[in-house]
Amino acid sequence: MSSVAKKSGLLEGADLGSVLSRTIQRLSPAYQVRNPVMFVVFVGSIVTTLIFAVMLAAPKSVIGTSVSGGQPLWFIGLITFWLWFTLLFANFAEAIAEGKGKAQADSLRSARKDVSAKKLDKSGQVMIVAANTLRRGDFVLIEAGDVIPADGQVIEGIASVDESAVTGESAPVIRESGGDRDAVTGGTRVLSDQIRVRVTSDPGEGFLDRMIGLVESAKRQKTPNEIALSILLAAMTLIFLLAVATLLPFSLFSVERAGSGSVITIVVLIALLVCLIPTTIGGLLSAIGISGMQRLIKANVIATSGRAVEAAGDVNVLLLDKTGTITFGNRQAVEFFPAPGVTPRQLAEAAELASLADETPEGRSIVTLARTQFGLPERTADDVEATFIPFSAEQRLSGIVVNERHIMKGAGDAIAALVALKGGAVTAEVTAQIDDIARKGGTPLTVAEGPQVLGVVYLKDIVKPGIKARLADLRKMGIKSVMITGDNPLTAAAIASEAGVDDFVAQATPETKLKYIRQMQAGGEMVAMVGDGTNDAPALAQSDVAVAMNSGTQAAKEAGNMVDLDSDPTKLIEIVEIGKQLLMTRGALTTFSISNDLAKYFAIIPAAFATTYPALGLLNIMHLASPQSAILAAVIFNALIIIALVPLALKGVKYRAARAQSLLTRNVLIYGLGGVITPFIGIKLIDMGLAAVGLA
Repeated sequence: MSSVAKKSGLLEGADLGSVLSRTIQRLSPAYQVRNPVMFVVFVGSIVTTLIFAVMLAAPKSVIGTSVSGGQPLWFIGLITFWLWFTLLFANFAEAIAEGKGKAQADSLRSARKDVSAKKLDKSGQVMIVAANTLRRGDFVLIEAGDVIPADGQVIEGIASVDESAVTGESAPVIRESGGDRDAVTGGTRVLSDQIRVRVTSDPGEGFLDRMIGLVESAKRQKTPNEIALSILLAAMTLIFLLAVATLLPFSLFSVERAGSGSVITIVVLIALLVCLIPTTIGGLLSAIGISGMQRLIKANVIATSGRAVEAAGDVNVLLLDKTGTITFGNRQAVEFFPAPGVTPRQLAEAAELASLADETPEGRSIVTLARTQFGLPERTADDVEATFIPFSAEQRLSGIVVNERHIMKGAGDAIAALVALKGGAVTAEVTAQIDDIARKGGTPLTVAEGPQVLGVVYLKDIVKPGIKARLADLRKMGIKSVMITGDNPLTAAAIASEAGVDDFVAQATPETKLKYIRQMQAGGEMVAMVGDGTNDAPALAQSDVAVAMNSGTQAAKEAGNMVDLDSDPTKLIEIVEIGKQLLMTRGALTTFSISNDLAKYFAIIPAAFATTYPALGLLNIMHLASPQSAILAAVIFNALIIIALVPLALKGVKYRAARAQSLLTRNVLIYGLGGVITPFIGIKLIDMGLAAVGLA
């Protein structure tokens, strides 16, 4: 788990003092005007505060009587208090979410140290310089024990690197030139050997700098859906503002014409407006978005923007690399198939002997399987006086020469060519077995001794446990899973069937991946993929959600819009789930807020106009004690419900693998119906409490 998120609870690492400070700072008009819904509450709070101050200073003056409308001082004071309380807790929710981001940013800053660098000049001489003076294109020498001074690309050498400062994982990783593991991150430490690195970032542009900027949630840009919802909430607020603004002259006209009743007061109108506008979702909307990013960071994934997190929630096509994502990637020997006339033990003994010096996972698995099944004695390559023939990519063979025995193992066609040179041949039974293993998605490894083919070892790329169930969950959500592999179509089909993916792309090249993604997007699909190599960069750049491995190349990181610090390809599934949870949370709380407002109408509107239209008392279906207690109870409930929903906004609703229609139905039943019922219960209980203390 990352070092940036270790505590649990509502604050989860955020400092309470700084959270409270940011909450107060947000009471400035310049900040409040960014949120139209809460800005209305802010202005209303100021107006009621001024009325309360006038009443407090001169309760019996003409001005005091006119602005209060005859309402008692305690009523105006309590309305003012609960309006400010509503505003503060809406700010508090956002401040908590941002506080978590700042705490994580501080943790990341601690990993970035001011260090010296061994800069290489054009002649190769070492100069000791400050790391912050390095520029893109400079070359540095990094030896065992040195902190890597800047992001870069290994151009020479191989080294073991401790990246725990970034990932929180203690296991070192290998970084070397000429492959997909050539990217190094500033702030990490070389544990062994030495490497020469070309710097790929200017000061302030390194990976740690970018991460710090990303987790500073205060700078988070709103996503398109969030902007659209904000516009909708602003429009609703404006409509209610105009509607409420017309009520005062309408009340004046009605009282004057009827010659009885009293005019609705400004304080009551403000309370009515605050209860009618969608304050619940308006106060929590920003916190929901920020917390979505924090949940991603907690999973050790850094997103370039909230847009990327939200896009993950809209994904409906998931491209998964076979090796390392769907399968473990290390093929394992699972069975021996001897040729006619050869016993399984003879085949196992020969395969074990030929694999003693083979340090690959496949070679180790052959040795283990042979000893487990047939009880062969423990021995090492040093115990055998023999000549080992290392694997050759050109010949696709490896083996051993011991005494008069010449044992080789390798690809079927390579072994067939070898034994043919010695006067032997591959039997039809062995050929059939090779084809059968290939159809099952395995890798057939043929073993021969001299001109005789002894049989075939079945190497299987093991599908990760649980991957089939997770893909099934995604399918329930309407997400199509596609396996990308360089294997031949026969092998790819077998692995795809075992893993339960919906489709596969075999013999995939960078061009193939890019073409497939474009075809999906042309059909209106949202595509997500994961990659780590330079050859993945084009497809990553094209994808809607592109997760680059931290262990991958710089090109892959720059092409992606997310970086997985753990370099776990299966994290893509978790990212999609977090994105879905963000959308589910926003939808659930929006449904609750709107239905919650509908229910409050029945409590406050009859009470607000009872003095003007006494007949409206018939609509007091909740049997509230008095108009004043009804209005006050509604305002108090409006504030308390935001407090109650803060944990849900920050943690998100529980993730469920279901289709959009099912989720919508669930939201309507739980949050919609709950939003209607809760105010009736809550306002009634608060009203009873106010009556009990004599404020009714």
